[in-house]
Amino acid sequence: MSKYVPTRKNLLKSIEEESNFLSGLTPEKEWLDTPISFRPGNWCHGGKPQVIESLDAPNPRKWSPNDKDWQLPANWQKIIHQGMKDQLDKSRTLKIFMDTCVRCGACADKCHFFLGSGDPKNMPVLRQELIRSIYRKDFTLGGKLLGRLAGAREMTEDVLKEWFMYFHQCTECRRCSVFCPFGIDTAEFTSMARELMHSVGVNINWIMEPASNCNRTGNHLGIEPHTFKQMVESLVEDIEDVTGVTVEPTFNRKGAEILFITPSGDIFADPGVYTMMGYLLLFHHIGLDYTISTYASEGGNFGSFVSHDLTKKLNAKMYHEAERLGVKWILGGECGHMWRVIHQYMDTMNGPADFLEEPVSPITGTKFENARSTKMVHIAEFTADLIKNDRLKLDPRRNNHRTVTFHDSCNPVRAMGMVEEPRYILKNVCNNFHEMPENTIREQTFCCGSGSGLNTNEYMDIRMRGGFPRANAVKHVHDKHKVNLLTAICAIDRVTLKTLMEYWVPGVEVSGLHELVGNALVMEGESERTEDLREDPLEEIEEDEDEDI
Repeated sequence: MSKYVPTRKNLLKSIEEESNFLSGLTPEKEWLDTPISFRPGNWCHGGKPQVIESLDAPNPRKWSPNDKDWQLPANWQKIIHQGMKDQLDKSRTLKIFMDTCVRCGACADKCHFFLGSGDPKNMPVLRQELIRSIYRKDFTLGGKLLGRLAGAREMTEDVLKEWFMYFHQCTECRRCSVFCPFGIDTAEFTSMARELMHSVGVNINWIMEPASNCNRTGNHLGIEPHTFKQMVESLVEDIEDVTGVTVEPTFNRKGAEILFITPSGDIFADPGVYTMMGYLLLFHHIGLDYTISTYASEGGNFGSFVSHDLTKKLNAKMYHEAERLGVKWILGGECGHMWRVIHQYMDTMNGPADFLEEPVSPITGTKFENARSTKMVHIAEFTADLIKNDRLKLDPRRNNHRTVTFHDSCNPVRAMGMVEEPRYILKNVCNNFHEMPENTIREQTFCCGSGSGLNTNEYMDIRMRGGFPRANAVKHVHDKHKVNLLTAICAIDRVTLKTLMEYWVPGVEVSGLHELVGNALVMEGESERTEDLREDPLEEIEEDEDEDI
């Protein structure tokens, strides 16, 4: 794939120019009359025909968003109309959202894409209008009678192209919903729009290909079982090189107590591989009876960026594998959308996992009651419980070469309330931790700018714009506290934040939470630790014979 790399100077100039209306200047035309413009860096490649066919999805063909003719089905407008009707009939929440907004503007400056681009159509209220205007025309009496006077418009190819651009400038992060007085969730509009576009074959390859791979081999990269096993075993060798400890993960072992599933990015991507090394050290340290599946080898779910049906299909593989292996419950790694799907949708999509047991830590005896239905526990909950019950031997000084801040990943924090557990762990495994400004973290956290399947290279212009608010908050603590490490509990975030930091805040690296846990763990039989898991040298530690580690 081609990689568009905007220069920082041009991007800042463009942001300033597109934000002129904030200084009192009004756009030349109303938003209804402002056409979109496809240019390098602001659109993603369309789904490849062989990928679409592999999923038995609609309208496979070779196409590009900047083509004049998108080769849509002859009845594409009827398909979208019926799809919208079906979604409105199924979702009372969505129907309420359609009619509730009073355009108060509370959400206007809360979207990272709006802040990074200055484009009014990236205000959540106006992005909703892109689809709400069609709803008014097709489903309200006022819209049918008064048309544009009632804010209604016809569904045309230009509207569809507008949807494609702006609903792929929404990462479904839901920050806007935190500030909406009515609790309207823009992510629901984005999800609806993407599913409607998908129904006529309008989608992006960066989402569809990982979904196809996951459907075929069990993970986003299409890694075959034997290769997946070899990749994990190579990390086992790296762990031994650094620590002198041989960890012994098992694969597809029936009768294990716990099935561990993590995003495949933790197996192959930098910096996720160091997070995986941290998991393996942790499990060895506590003697956990677990196994890893080479068939359900992906916690992430790119189906959640396409349609409910594909989400359900990809989510099911984890539970089918847990049933096949006869485990008691599932432990999940650091991921974002993996946890939104499980925490919010699993019960209604896949049904209660009655064949599994209510999760209980075999080390501390703690019952994870919030996982009573899903039977799946987040690794941050699991590790925080271990630390709270004094079951880990930790030396936080081994992370003294890191000055750390924490990025709250959107889905874990806003979809499942995973706020304090990561911080509790960080404060126990490192000595130098600083929070970013309060209005940029916890429930108000800014998105990485590349979530929901938008972390593709050809989209770099929009990615750097969308990530600018997060980068600006990191720069604040980098300048004030000399922060040099940004930690996140999401595989996509770790990959995309790495590029974001290289562009906006050079000198700040990115890590997962359990990489720092792995550094701090004092393992039985380990050799003298002079390097961290990245093989970077540790700061010299002055030993105190009277100090308890």
